[in-house]
Amino acid sequence: MSKDLIIVESPAKVKTIKKFLGKDYLVDASVGHIRDLPKKSLGVNENDDFRPEYEIIYGKKKIVTRLQQGARKAGRVFLAPDPDREGEAIAWHIAESIKKQNTNVSRIQFNEITPRAVREALEHPRKLNENLFNSQQARRILDRLVGYKISPLLWNKVKRGLSAGRVQSVALRMIVERERERQGFIPEEYWVFKAVLSNAGQESFESQLWKIDNKKAHVGSEKQARDLEKILLKSSFSVQEVEEKERKRDPKPPFITSTLQQEAGNRFGFTAKRTMSVAQKLYEGVELGDRGTVALITYMRTDSVRVSKDSQISAREWIVSNLGKNYCPPKTRFFKSKGSAQDAHEAVRPVDPALTPEDVRSFLPRDQFMMYKVIWERFMASQMAAARFWDTTVTVAAANTLWRSKGERLIFDGFLKIYSASGSRDDVTLPRLEKTDKLNLDSLSTEQKFTQPPPRYSEASLVRQLEELGIGRPSTYAAIISTLLEREYVILEEKNLAPTELGSEVCDLLVEHFPRLLDLKFTAHMEESLDRVADGAKNWVELLKDFAGQFYPTLEKAKKEMAAVKAGKETDIKCERCGLNMLIRFGRNGAFLACSGYPDCKSTSNFSRSEKGEIQLLEAEPVIKEKVGTCPECKGDLVLKKARTGSRFIACDNYPGCKYSRPFSTGIPCPVEGCSGEIVEKGSRRGKVFYGCDQYPECDYAVWNYPVNESCPECASRILVRKSTKTRGEHVACPEKACKYWYKLEE
Repeated sequence: MSKDLIIVESPAKVKTIKKFLGKDYLVDASVGHIRDLPKKSLGVNENDDFRPEYEIIYGKKKIVTRLQQGARKAGRVFLAPDPDREGEAIAWHIAESIKKQNTNVSRIQFNEITPRAVREALEHPRKLNENLFNSQQARRILDRLVGYKISPLLWNKVKRGLSAGRVQSVALRMIVERERERQGFIPEEYWVFKAVLSNAGQESFESQLWKIDNKKAHVGSEKQARDLEKILLKSSFSVQEVEEKERKRDPKPPFITSTLQQEAGNRFGFTAKRTMSVAQKLYEGVELGDRGTVALITYMRTDSVRVSKDSQISAREWIVSNLGKNYCPPKTRFFKSKGSAQDAHEAVRPVDPALTPEDVRSFLPRDQFMMYKVIWERFMASQMAAARFWDTTVTVAAANTLWRSKGERLIFDGFLKIYSASGSRDDVTLPRLEKTDKLNLDSLSTEQKFTQPPPRYSEASLVRQLEELGIGRPSTYAAIISTLLEREYVILEEKNLAPTELGSEVCDLLVEHFPRLLDLKFTAHMEESLDRVADGAKNWVELLKDFAGQFYPTLEKAKKEMAAVKAGKETDIKCERCGLNMLIRFGRNGAFLACSGYPDCKSTSNFSRSEKGEIQLLEAEPVIKEKVGTCPECKGDLVLKKARTGSRFIACDNYPGCKYSRPFSTGIPCPVEGCSGEIVEKGSRRGKVFYGCDQYPECDYAVWNYPVNESCPECASRILVRKSTKTRGEHVACPEKACKYWYKLEE
């Protein structure tokens, strides 16, 4: 009797599923997508209702042949890619590829890779969801139309090799506009007043200036500050009001994709891409000693906060058994998803709430352990009792001013016993005070401050903003950011996203000539339209026709009117040699200044931008010509050189006759689990040296400080870094954000 075949996406899942299904089923993997639009042509017939012309992806023919052979031998075929829009598309393409070998094909999906979930899915197979597939197909064609139509225009007008993306161009606009806000920001001076007061019992407490003449306090100059200070030093302080009340704080819902990426970024310094990579491994299954291969978390691409009843019961049982009844709320907690959420599967949670982080710690690499720990803690906390606080607010009067002091005392820790996103907290206790109590002014301090510009987006804050605006979906956030970094439209400056000169120029051109395409509301509306296709409420071909009807005329107009900056964009900087204006040009190693008198004048210069966005010339770096070896290609001398960005590299001294070069290596292996790369010296577009994996963009591990080939004894990080600070001097420290380990270097 022939066996049934289950086809999943990942080879890692094959191992996990085979473990509990045994020999009853054949299990194989497609290793992601097997078909896509062609790379070298548009692959969309615009005159035939945008009919796509799919082909087998390069390198996947052997996999397709194997799946076809398996399907021919099987009784039934169960397609089990991931439970989302992309997974439905993978399943559809597999079905198309094996339909000659087997037509008895069904779709199954499971939110967690457990015996119960998989067997339940096998008992409830369904047909492929054509609407869900059409939604993914429409998105793919939309992105292809935008990319293949606009990219050649950018090649022609700006620089060869550029690309444009429908959603990432909008994300780029957000990053560029935030940078412009920062450049145009005008700091405003203000002064902060703090008073240390004490009651008759000489118990002191701190109070801050709150109001002046019953209006929000604003002291905008040193003169105002000194005048007010003189008045206050002569004034009497007394308690005007004391408010005391109990307050409770409820736990947050379990993670969805965006909140998981935000928390991993804020807590561990993980990029969105790294977060999803680590979570994927936990979802597919890891080796846990005698337990074998076990899937630890549910599917990690989701925007729903719903969780199963079984998981809630399991969590409540663990809470009662290990923490006590008072930590378990009388009623089970439920959380409401956003209106736009796809509620097909659950929030990100542990598969088995009873399996604690400590139970698996010895089996997991550090990044996987940290990820499981924070997912487990967040979910368990979501099912726990509220924390309760006793709040005290004291209002103090002096002359024409009012002051405020706030105290907070934890009564019951509740869910905070397990999880607190803000970390540890200290109680702030105020002395017992009564209305009209006279107070002594022990000290009065003033501090000049200035308002700060809006911060650059971090990966975490950009994901949060994209989600709030309804731009992109859980499966796209990491890819959007990775694409912007790979295209060198943005760079990471101290883990914040800053636009490059190239990114800003591309953004300006796209906003000017494709205003609708780059409009945030239009992009969010398009996401809603794609969701309607998935729900069967909108026809995917009509959606594409509506889009093309407005996009094509705009494209033709842009071809005629878009300014060419390929030869250079003029600045008001004068050439030091001939006096002509310098141009911003985009070369292989980034933007630079070149004389507009070229080829008669070949003067060039590196530059950076000030905080106000003004061009600043950079002094030429001294030429380094240290011999470090022999060129493997021409047998000439290899010498140490310095790039425009400040980082060192090794190149043949016979350049341009020989173009051999390689990064300057630290000789330290990349610490990311499973990566075969090594850490090399690199330079940001703003001239700051950092150290990253030479396998980028496949691996995006990077640190700002020189790596040291030592493991951290506290958190098991595979490397440490050298640092120098005023307080610690020269020292070695752990690069992981959550770890505080360091030691001082001997002089």
